Formats: sequence, structure tokens, C-alpha cells
Amino acid sequence: MPENQRSSRTDALARISLLETGSSEVLGRMPNSSNGTFLVRLSNGDDNCLAIYKPYRGERPLWDFPDGLYRREAAAYLLSIALGNHLVPPTIVRHDLEFGVGSLQLFVDADFSRHYFDLLDESDLYPQLIELCVFDIVANNSDRKAGHVLIDATRSIWAIDNGLCFHSDPKLRTVIWEFGDNAISKTTLESLRSLVKEPPEQLVELLDPAEVESMIDRATYLIDTRVVPFIDEEYRSYPWPII
Repeated sequence: MPENQRSSRTDALARISLLETGSSEVLGRMPNSSNGTFLVRLSNGDDNCLAIYKPYRGERPLWDFPDGLYRREAAAYLLSIALGNHLVPPTIVRHDLEFGVGSLQLFVDADFSRHYFDLLDESDLYPQLIELCVFDIVANNSDRKAGHVLIDATRSIWAIDNGLCFHSDPKLRTVIWEFGDNAISKTTLESLRSLVKEPPEQLVELLDPAEVESMIDRATYLIDTRVVPFIDEEYRSYPWPII
């Protein structure tokens, strides 16, 4: 990983304590969000940052997912740490915010005019995008739209909007299908083996036992095949809308 990208992810990780303890001020609701999603400012003395707050009480019921999507947002971050890719911005669960319990994710200062289909033209980003493929497969992401793939000034890729993940049934829907048969790196395979051997306790606590078991099965599949799979033409493999 280039040094500027490593620095970007290290700087993001350093904001965890502010996410956990900072006082919050709701600045407004994010546009075009189907659930209650709010931009907040967190502060602790002179230290401050922006974050995305998704309260439980703002979730719309879904027929195909249990409630509590905020827990899946936090679980996705913990999975990205376990896989060693740090693609998901730091995300925690907080109980003391304005609208009650919910997820709180560090706001990424990205180029919001760009999305996955635009980034696909730049081959130097492929290693990060392959890592994102691995993450989405293990997480069973059912909603990886192009607009959920961000890039910042250091050319670091960030994966946001991860609430529709970790279902125990196969539900993978993503726009990222261009990397079928690409090899998974040795480093990532080692991380997958560690995940299978001992899933992080915090991650396990956020999911149901059946969801953890399915996650382990998906990780084991990638360990065995060592490559990114191709699209399943017999399954609805793309989310809608795709952007």
C-alpha cells in the first residue's frame, strides 16, 4: 500500500476515540437516503470531525432483513479490520446520541462526483477493488452500488453503506463483477484463515450465530478457491439502482 494511502487509513483510525466520546450536533439529514441518515459534528475540546449517524429508530422495516441494520454497519467495519484492508471508514455503535442507539461512521472527505464505474478505468486501483470484492463476498453484501465506492485525495478506496450485509442466506448483489478469476493475495488469504479460526469477539456479538456460521462458510470458500468468483448469471447479482 502506498504511504499516502496508509497515512489516510491511519488518520481515519485515529478518530475512533472521538467517535466514541465526542459530543454530537446534528447538522442535517443526508439527501436521497431511504432510512434516517444524518450528518453530525463530533467535538471534544478543539478536536472535531464529521460523521454519519444512522439511528435504529430511523430504519424502515424490510421483508428480507431483520431490523437493527446499524449493527451490521459496525460489523462491516470490524470485518474490514479483520481482513486487513481497512476499506470501511471507522464505524461504532453509540447509545447516547440525539435519536437513540445507532451507528456512527467517520465521514470521508471524498470526491463525490466519482463512483465505481468511473474508477474502473484506472488500473492502479485494481488491488483495492479486488480487496473490496473479497470483503463484499465474505460480508454477503446485498447492496454494493457504484455510489457506495468512494475515493479520497490519496486515492484510497472507501466502502460505505454496509447495512445490508451478513444475511445467513446467499444475497450477494454488487456492481463489482469485473475481477472474476483474479487471485486473492497471500496476505488476504492469511487474514481469511485467521477469521475462520477465530472470528473477532466484537464482530460475533453484533450478529446472530447463523450469520456468523455463514460468514465463515463464505470465507472458507475463498480460502479454498483462492480467486474472486465470476458472476452467477442465474441469480439477480446486481443491486438496483446500480449507482
